[in-house]
Amino acid sequence: MAARSQTAQRFGFDWEYSSNVSTLFGVFTIVAVIGWLVSSLLTAIHVFALPAIPPDAPVQGSIEVITSQWAYVFGVPLATFGAVYYLTTIGLALWWFDTRHPLIVKILTPITASGVVASAYFVWLQLVPIGAICPFCMLSAGATVVLLGLELMILQRSETPKMPELLGDFATLFNETNLAVVIFPLLVGLASLIGMFVIPLLPLPEPVPFS
Repeated sequence: MAARSQTAQRFGFDWEYSSNVSTLFGVFTIVAVIGWLVSSLLTAIHVFALPAIPPDAPVQGSIEVITSQWAYVFGVPLATFGAVYYLTTIGLALWWFDTRHPLIVKILTPITASGVVASAYFVWLQLVPIGAICPFCMLSAGATVVLLGLELMILQRSETPKMPELLGDFATLFNETNLAVVIFPLLVGLASLIGMFVIPLLPLPEPVPFS
């Protein structure tokens, strides 16, 4: 193990990370950003491109997947939920970089595991009931697997207290957090998603055709 994290001095206990944990978290953040971009692109396709397709037009491949009955939950595209998932992992990664607190490492484990479980179900839907593949959806599924793999590697290279002790330190962790570093990027990403749904509702002028 590497030397004890200096951040531990701000809290009520010590922990140790291997020297490459910061690098792993950096790769984790990059993969999460890629996943967010892919999910946001799919959301934009749902909002701006799909309404232009005539209802009786034949669809196949990616379009067949993202227009299927499984592509929405309560009228919201699954891709949008995926984008929120990736924003969550990005926020937690930024929180870790700000505090280096091991509670964040522990929180990421069930979140990344649930992402893989959900992605496995969506891949099964593509292969079996739908019978078509969406490359962007598969890229997103691959990103969830990589995130879980990186999280497990981080756990393996960390020596941290037990979860109850970490939870008891949450108030101190929150007080030591630079909220702007964590929240501002998340608000920008969330505003981008919300904006996609708001723009089609605005009373924008009709395009003027060229004569």
